[in-house]
Amino acid sequence: MKRFDPTQASCQELIEQLSELADENYLAGMKRFAIENKTALGVKLPFLREFAKPLKKRSDRHTLAMELWSTAIHEARILASIIANPKLLTESEMNTWVNDFYSWDVCDQCCSNLFQKTSYFLTKSFEYSKAEAEFVKRCGFTLMAQYAHHHKKAPDTICLQFLERIEEEAYDTRNFVKKAVNWALREIGKRNESMLLEAEACAYRLVEQPHAAAKWIARDALREFAKQKR
Repeated sequence: MKRFDPTQASCQELIEQLSELADENYLAGMKRFAIENKTALGVKLPFLREFAKPLKKRSDRHTLAMELWSTAIHEARILASIIANPKLLTESEMNTWVNDFYSWDVCDQCCSNLFQKTSYFLTKSFEYSKAEAEFVKRCGFTLMAQYAHHHKKAPDTICLQFLERIEEEAYDTRNFVKKAVNWALREIGKRNESMLLEAEACAYRLVEQPHAAAKWIARDALREFAKQKR
């Protein structure tokens, strides 16, 4: 039998190997976490990250990532986000992926693993935050959360602009949008003492909005901010 070599394997061979890692119980349990599993195999994220290690060393990793994404398999798309090269990812490719989103975990993994490492993710965070599609809009606010968390040395002035977008979009009652808006607000508040004050002020303004989603976003964030001060 031919020995499997991930550094030489084709996209189809990688999918076959992923299938061998599938766990039927995990696949069934994905629904409990509101993860769409119609195209999933049932492979846990830690296994995907381990599986990706040799693939990230391949010279064709970016091309391979595009092939994996095109399979539409849930885990293959998360794997693609791990191994794709952020320096090679074009805005067109990013737009294509974002418009393919159907599940919060694929969205969040792409933002964390790949998108926030590109040179244009800030522009995209504002652009996507104005979108109508639920997961595209979630992507915009998830990128804001990623900026606040990962780019600590970057200017805080950008976060002030994020807070404006949060106030403008906090009315959205869709679950995966309002949770991302809340996440962005909380991460901004965790950034430093100055931004905590700004995020708190934003939350208090949200409480005054006549929207149930805005009030939920604000009150949840204020509870977390209160814990930070203890």
